[in-house]
Amino acid sequence: MKIKAFKGYRPVAKLANQVASRPYDVLDSDEARIEAKDNPWSFLKVVKPEITLPPDVDHYAPEVYLAGSRNFNKLVETAVFTQDKRDCLYIYELTMHGRSQTGIVACAAVEDYMQGRIKKHELTRPDKENDRKNHVRVSMLNAEPVFFAYKAVDTLDVIVKNITKAAPVYDFTADDGIRHRFWVVDNAGTINEIVAAFAKMPATYVADGHHRTAAAALVGHDLQRENPSHSGNEEYNYFLAVHFPDNQLEIFDYNRVIKDLNGHTPESFLKAVSKSFDVVAASKQQCKPIELHQIGMYLQGNWYSLKAKSGAWKENDPIGVLDVTVLSEHILEPVLNIHDLRTDKRIDFVGGIRGLTELERRVNSGEMAVAFAMYPVSMKQLMDIADNDLIMPPKVTWFEPKLRSGLVVHGLKD
Repeated sequence: MKIKAFKGYRPVAKLANQVASRPYDVLDSDEARIEAKDNPWSFLKVVKPEITLPPDVDHYAPEVYLAGSRNFNKLVETAVFTQDKRDCLYIYELTMHGRSQTGIVACAAVEDYMQGRIKKHELTRPDKENDRKNHVRVSMLNAEPVFFAYKAVDTLDVIVKNITKAAPVYDFTADDGIRHRFWVVDNAGTINEIVAAFAKMPATYVADGHHRTAAAALVGHDLQRENPSHSGNEEYNYFLAVHFPDNQLEIFDYNRVIKDLNGHTPESFLKAVSKSFDVVAASKQQCKPIELHQIGMYLQGNWYSLKAKSGAWKENDPIGVLDVTVLSEHILEPVLNIHDLRTDKRIDFVGGIRGLTELERRVNSGEMAVAFAMYPVSMKQLMDIADNDLIMPPKVTWFEPKLRSGLVVHGLKD
């Protein structure tokens, strides 16, 4: 794998906490307006620039992308952001609930993505992909890093551990309680060691940010074709990523809530479910799955444990062994008549970070009829799927903590 050091644009240390924002896709525009309202430096004004325009603006209009570019240029002109003088790598550590994950911030190669060496496990939607392409193309920036994983390497663990013995350039705890620490790596020898270690890897993996990854790589590919003097050394041949060792990452469950029982009574629904699952009532106590092929179900104020019967999953099939596949094939499709998770309006998805209480709330309010709590997939399952060039069903992986945007930016023209 080819990675590259770069001259990052970074906020001055005293403003890093104010600048750093949640990623563009975890907030809608109304939420982003509220979050950025009293913060002149919020990076949301760069990655969700519609919040700096009238509320009725088309979020995909050209003026929105131009506003994002202007808003970033203003941060540079007012010296909120400065650019590093030499090519650097960066180390980014996030700590949530006492657990830390430490990633290497580097530019990934467009060629590695186009050739399939940067492996993905999700499909992208053209509208979201085009939105991020326009954002990158107009600003000529990778404003937000994508979240990559690699199979852990002892050599890199040692290098990163030594770097993080020094004081970080940024160290703050955001309002959600997550601590962020950030180091600049400008020693040429250390950079070369890290680059050489990545060069021995056969692949890296998109953990979170498939749309941003595709957009960044496709813009770079377009710029290659448009430049008659293209040499391969231009900055647009690379895009911004944070690379984490797989053994430090935690995937949270991604749960399902359904609006109705497809004409079933609760009794007939339970009877239908019991054809493929051993159903054990768990009464009022929340049933959080503790092992593969166990699903928690909340129905009419009661929790049930569903244990898939033998034969309900396909042991040697990376997709068929997933619990979300088992749920779809044995409950959602045959019992609830839900066949397309991407388009069916009767199903919604709840990230596990919100807890099972959110599932109870959605059902108790009458908005939903039944909820399913899933056992989270593992990094090994994710990598097996990606290595086999397969695509996961929708809404399977939920990574926490999320990267903050605005701690470092990559310019495509530098």
